[in-house]
Amino acid sequence: MTAIDWFSLLHPVLIILFVYPVVGATIRLGILARERRLKINPLPPSVGVEHADHGRWVTTGVVVAVLVALLYSYASRFLAPSPPFAGGAPRFALLVLVIAGTLASLLALWRVKTPNLRASFALLTWAGILGLGGQGEIWRLSDNPLSGAFWSSHYWAGVALVGLLLFATAAKQEIFRSLRMRRLHVTAGVLSAVLLAVLAITGTRDLLEIPLSWQKPVIFGCNFEARICPPPAQPPT
Repeated sequence: MTAIDWFSLLHPVLIILFVYPVVGATIRLGILARERRLKINPLPPSVGVEHADHGRWVTTGVVVAVLVALLYSYASRFLAPSPPFAGGAPRFALLVLVIAGTLASLLALWRVKTPNLRASFALLTWAGILGLGGQGEIWRLSDNPLSGAFWSSHYWAGVALVGLLLFATAAKQEIFRSLRMRRLHVTAGVLSAVLLAVLAITGTRDLLEIPLSWQKPVIFGCNFEARICPPPAQPPT
């Protein structure tokens, strides 16, 4: 495996080793916070704060993992000998700059306090991921919501999850104060859990379809619709 092949593993490694364990702790703390609010279980007020802190780390981990996956998609195409990367080095540098700006927006979301700024930086982060993911180098099964492939796309499920997590992070103070927002947060949390399960399935599927860098010239020479590949070259005699 080359360096770029090892880099391709960073996205699933971050999700498996960091995001999913923290998701489990976040769900557990959320259940305890609800039990405390309903006076089912006498727990300290810090349970709700810890739930929110864990949720913020989940959001950060998912966004960073998505940015890593996007950067790999660009870098692998940029470093490939053919076909040439559209726009060359200037466009690649611009995409890296957008990735850095998206990460900066996420870090700013951690710091700002007012509702308008929290909403603005959450939207900037999500818009950055949407803009980066809309490039031609990013693998998407379909962009048509009316097709079944769209709903089984790892990319679009990830984009939806990022949006839900950014909403929860940006609306943390409002969730604490409003019953209506708490109910909306619970609904979004359930949908996020479903999307995490979908992403685990589709991510495993997509890993089987990503060849190593030295295998790509042969693999991409196949006819994927007919499931036919060119015959291998004969070994030298």
